[in-house]
Amino acid sequence: MKTANYKNQYIKLDTFARQGWQRLYDDGKRGLLSCHQCGSPVRLYLGITEEPYFRHHAANGTNCSDADIIEADTISDIQEEGFIEHNGFRIPKSRTVGIKESPLAYKGAQSLIASRQFTPPLSVTPDTVNKYIQKLSNSGISFDRNQEEAVISDSGPLLILAGAGSGKTRVLTARTAYMLEEKQVSPDSLMLVTFTAKAAAEMKNRLTRYPEMDQGRVSRIVAGTFHSIFYRILTFHNRGMWSGERLLKKDWMREQILKEGGRELGFDDKEFAYDLALQQIGLWKNSMILPGKVKSETPWEEKAALLYKHYEDSKSRQSLFDFDDMLLGCHRLFTENPKLLEQYQNRFGHFLIDEFQDINKVQYELIKMLSAKTNNVCAVGDDDQSIYAFRGSDPSYLLQFREEFKGTKVVILDQNYRSPHEIVETANIIIKDNTARHKKEMKAGFQLGYSPVVFYPYDEEEEATMIVTDIQERIEKGASPGDFAILFRTNTGGRAIFERLASSSIPFRLDQDSESFYERFMVKGMLAYFRLSLDEDDTEALKNIMPSLFLKPSVYRDVQAESILKDCSILAALSQVKTGFAFQEQKLKKLAAVVKKLADMSPSAAIECVEKDLGFQDFIKKRGSEGNKMDKGSDDIRDLKVAARNFATLSDFLDHADHMKKMNSEIKKLSKAFQEAVTLSTIHRSKGLEYQTVYVIGAVEGSLPHDFALDSQRNGDPAPLEEERRLLYVAVTRAKERLFLSVPLNRRGRKANVSRFLSKLKKATV
Repeated sequence: MKTANYKNQYIKLDTFARQGWQRLYDDGKRGLLSCHQCGSPVRLYLGITEEPYFRHHAANGTNCSDADIIEADTISDIQEEGFIEHNGFRIPKSRTVGIKESPLAYKGAQSLIASRQFTPPLSVTPDTVNKYIQKLSNSGISFDRNQEEAVISDSGPLLILAGAGSGKTRVLTARTAYMLEEKQVSPDSLMLVTFTAKAAAEMKNRLTRYPEMDQGRVSRIVAGTFHSIFYRILTFHNRGMWSGERLLKKDWMREQILKEGGRELGFDDKEFAYDLALQQIGLWKNSMILPGKVKSETPWEEKAALLYKHYEDSKSRQSLFDFDDMLLGCHRLFTENPKLLEQYQNRFGHFLIDEFQDINKVQYELIKMLSAKTNNVCAVGDDDQSIYAFRGSDPSYLLQFREEFKGTKVVILDQNYRSPHEIVETANIIIKDNTARHKKEMKAGFQLGYSPVVFYPYDEEEEATMIVTDIQERIEKGASPGDFAILFRTNTGGRAIFERLASSSIPFRLDQDSESFYERFMVKGMLAYFRLSLDEDDTEALKNIMPSLFLKPSVYRDVQAESILKDCSILAALSQVKTGFAFQEQKLKKLAAVVKKLADMSPSAAIECVEKDLGFQDFIKKRGSEGNKMDKGSDDIRDLKVAARNFATLSDFLDHADHMKKMNSEIKKLSKAFQEAVTLSTIHRSKGLEYQTVYVIGAVEGSLPHDFALDSQRNGDPAPLEEERRLLYVAVTRAKERLFLSVPLNRRGRKANVSRFLSKLKKATV
């Protein structure tokens, strides 16, 4: 039914303001909605494939029908969102007499129609019958024609373009086994490089199941990540210099060195983004750009370059090293010792490298050096899945492989064994607009009849509700929580879905590195003003507002002393502190009155007040022009505004924020304990994984593709936009059965436009 009793008045869903539907949903769970016929509680249904409606809760056991029989003239035009916030008061919006403003229309979900009909793959008899391939086949390890060609290709450079779900791990392990058994290559002369230690262990484990591949033989293969392999070489030749005790293992250890340099250069610990500088330094090092060769493009990069020099000098003085130094150190070792390089060139005759599209400059140069004599490099990768440019990865090495390694044989694995035809076709259409790629088109081995679905929630909150509702329904029908993954572009994009899952009974897991949204720098700073308004002696809140007031850390001690001497609150003492700058002292004098006023405001109004009256917007602009182009502080505050709309008081909002921080910590602890749980992840983290059902959220301009990529394209650089398209391709191809793409009509409080990556997909009403 479309009508219900709400706040002692009848409402009709079709004329109720769309932005208020989430409030109706929440109030329905609180028992504030009732049936217009029987008076029993009802709830608003917000799902993906069905239109919203009011329904009786199953637990109530009512026999009342859901028919709408109420007279139209008894329905009120109440609009829950028909008020505006002004100085903490709710004031009705003015209305035009005689003209009724139509609400934002609900847009139903749409199916994505495959442009081509499914053609079952032909059963192809191999051109050649290889004895070892036959032996593997008898053991239950079979291959299609292209896979077999990749496994048994002769020595020399080989490029295996392995599309999503094409069985590249099977091919890589089978080729390794083939070389050892059929070609009698010594395990000691074979280097198998992966991008994670887990992948290396999995490949070795698989190899032991192959005919004639015993544990002793497999263990002699030099296998592992670039870092692990080349670190072993360094420690073998100079254990003292490269002792593990000298390794800067943790980010905080490296960040500590940067902060020491920052203090020498006059940078503020609270203001400068040292974590981002650390990331930038890693990018320079992986690109083999030494401190004296950095060409800064922004004032922030100039500061980061100064820190880079200090960082390297400090490590050198203390004989310390980081993970990036393992590769650079090995490159330097070979460059300075040609005879040593020749020894390794003679030892390693074959190189098999997984995920070649993610290789960076120093890794590429090391492989070129070692393989210079034999050219026996087997590179396995997919340029359509290159998504780590921020770490220095460069797909051009894969694209230019044939030019660098003369006589390269290319084998394309274009059969997708993971996803059905409907999803594979969607992925093909998305990725084909990229220009910097090998031309290939994946084919599916089966179809299921489930078309991918695009749905249109009002905003992030409604998006989260729809997805959780859909998952609950599927679990009730027999699905397991582990069948589902919810993927987003950046960590902040998962805020609403995390909160909705946290309030549900569905088990879910997070990345261990995922911080709570409410712990983010800008968010914590904004909430600190709220905390100080409710407790004028909150010293932790004082510390967190100081960066936005451009106060040095030493001021904190002055404020404490002033508070004790004058027997006043921390907030009052802050207003009296002397900084030596008249304009800053004048601003601080006004601070206490404004902060006290926040306590009586709604969270939404309080955010606006801090932004405008306390200069937080100026702080955001300054911070935003320094450092991370991908995660802007202004975006965090816009997300906070969306979250704030759900709360009437600051205390309720702060309680919610604190609860979510604790939940984040608890979920990360419990993640390993859950046998079956919904996966909540960034797209980057999902690469290489697969799930029965995948939800991709925020498929709108500014999110996917990200604002950074759009800005780069406007400035003449199309590369970031192409990587964003590859990101969506990776997300789509994680799905084994069902795929849902969310296109919210509003994002961060503003109207959103559907992602350009979806423009060529044919849609039909579900």
